[in-house]
Amino acid sequence: MEFFRIKRDIPFMRHALIFNVISFITFLVAVISLSTKGLNLGVDFTGGTVMEVSYSQPAELNNVRETVARLGFTEASVQNFGSARDVLIRLPVKQGVASVKLSETVAAELRKADSTLEVRRVEFVGPQVGQELFENGALALLVVCLGIVFYLWLRFEWKFGVAAIIANLHDVVIILGFFSIFQWEFSLPVLAAVLAILGYSVNESVVVFDRVRENFRKMRKASVPSILDNAITRTMSRTIITHFSTQLMVCSMLVFGGETLHYFALALTIGILFGIYSSVLVACPLVMWLGVSREDLVKPEKKADAEAVV
Repeated sequence: MEFFRIKRDIPFMRHALIFNVISFITFLVAVISLSTKGLNLGVDFTGGTVMEVSYSQPAELNNVRETVARLGFTEASVQNFGSARDVLIRLPVKQGVASVKLSETVAAELRKADSTLEVRRVEFVGPQVGQELFENGALALLVVCLGIVFYLWLRFEWKFGVAAIIANLHDVVIILGFFSIFQWEFSLPVLAAVLAILGYSVNESVVVFDRVRENFRKMRKASVPSILDNAITRTMSRTIITHFSTQLMVCSMLVFGGETLHYFALALTIGILFGIYSSVLVACPLVMWLGVSREDLVKPEKKADAEAVV
């Protein structure tokens, strides 16, 4: 389906160097921030106290957050758990205060606003568990990257696999860079969003690469830059429709999803925007500079049987 069709190919590859310099600078800023400031890891990774409380009526999460913040836990996570009356509170580690004492203090403060509050569960998540979560998340990211390269290598050619993984890791590092620069809380939902963006960007790269392979077969006299320009231009309508629809849904979560989904939706928003950019203006120039040619994708035609006959 196409809402519009661009008749003349847009010369993207003519400006490939400019786009990649911009990407490199953005990537470098993200890496420097990650190296110096690091990530503001949430309770999922650093450890802390997990409380499950229940109300006799639907809980006002904003009031719960304000109460917990007044106690000094501005980075606490508050969300519904199971039903509108059940609330899960994650509190960061506080030096010199035991987990039990911490939960009692929070519960006492919450009961001032609603005496029907009931504490269902209190658990302490140690830093060791958080470290394991962090390591498992990094391992998941590595496995996904290797799987992407292997898939694209089988489907297309190794140059496409290398270009795609560089472009997609570019998206991941930039998302992490945003979270590092602004010190937004990095939690398990955000990690899930990063992995989702990795797959999302790969899908966009595959669509463009499919058209590139098709163009190598049809446009036999065209240069590699012209083939890449045509592939990007011919998929632009599909790209705009797909990404606009996805971004509309993600922005709805960002605006109306509340604090629980805020950073998850924010990571997806940044990832989708940079995913479009990297799939088109990073991956394709890298393929061109790696020296892709028609022989890489189109097998040479066999000589006619008549010529083989002596």
